[in-house]
Amino acid sequence: MRPLEGVTVLEFAQFMAGPSAGLKLADLGARVIKIERPVHGEAGRQIALKNLFMDGSSLVFHTVNRNKDSFAADLKDPEDLERIKKLIAQADVMTHNFRPGVMEKIGLDYAKVQEINPKLVYGTVTGYGTTGAWVKKPGQDLLVQSMSGFANLTGNKNDDPVPVGAAVSDIITGTHLAHGILASLLKRIKTGKGALVEVSLLESTLDLQFEVLTTYLNDGNKLPSRAEKGSANPYLGAPYGVYKTKNSYLSLAMGSLLNIGKIIGCNAIAAFEDPNSWFEKRDEIMAILTAEFIQKNTEEWITLLESQGVWCSEVFNYDDLLNHEGYKVLQMDQTLELLSGEKVRTLRCPIRMNDARLFSPKPAPRVGQHTADIIKEFNL
Repeated sequence: MRPLEGVTVLEFAQFMAGPSAGLKLADLGARVIKIERPVHGEAGRQIALKNLFMDGSSLVFHTVNRNKDSFAADLKDPEDLERIKKLIAQADVMTHNFRPGVMEKIGLDYAKVQEINPKLVYGTVTGYGTTGAWVKKPGQDLLVQSMSGFANLTGNKNDDPVPVGAAVSDIITGTHLAHGILASLLKRIKTGKGALVEVSLLESTLDLQFEVLTTYLNDGNKLPSRAEKGSANPYLGAPYGVYKTKNSYLSLAMGSLLNIGKIIGCNAIAAFEDPNSWFEKRDEIMAILTAEFIQKNTEEWITLLESQGVWCSEVFNYDDLLNHEGYKVLQMDQTLELLSGEKVRTLRCPIRMNDARLFSPKPAPRVGQHTADIIKEFNL
């Protein structure tokens, strides 16, 4: 048995952050029922990367909603709303990411739901919290990366702000929501009472930067300064960064600059004896290292550096990564077969339980695919 088997989650969430939390709970064994509008379903079915669709829904939808059921309901219809309330009375968890005030109008806000089911754990996702100047602003990953300062950590000194090319704000927020839900379920065992779990994209993205924000707050409020070239962290000195080699790129993590200089035979590095200079003269040092690393292939440098205990790595693209034996042994891939017969290759849950990988072959549902069965099962 997976640890959350027997837990029923009602997911009113759309797009990525809320549904990614539901995916994590589903992978751990929870029964996750998506509450979707009839016919069109949740709006995330039409949000696509590279305009890729399968079985009428976006490929992104299939990645984040596998292993779930779909119950179609019009929350403005009294009969459907009554069924939803009966379902809530029998559920363990409910999540949504509507803007503040929407659930209050429908009558499914936390206070009202508590009256229906005092033991329910109620999880919400907002963009920027429930009060303040930004409360009505769209909660979207790029906007939050930009507003949180996150986009000024990546790239080199003279680059414009560089957002991360993945939905990091959405995914970390979903992780925090799942974390809060699990903690509340544990507490419910002790108290018999539910809880309200609230997360926001902005707060989660700020938390993702806790080490660099703490540095800023305790270092005279000096803004992060990215390295001239090969920057990897605005607050770490040389050699930390990415370097071009003869055939590709090499990354170096924390380590003794003087030791690395000796290993690669770069005498110029010996002039930087003071560790403080490794940050203060970071650009000068990294330029010296770059001139050295460009002379040989990445594989030669990796062999030399790793043999001396230096933390380093190749810089892979997806082709390099997915064809490497180091990736294949992880068995991260899984294939889902849709009702249409199309197949989606995606990733499994990254958690292992009792040394077992958690694969979930059940694909994302069609809109309302399980409505009739759920009505019968829950006596709605």
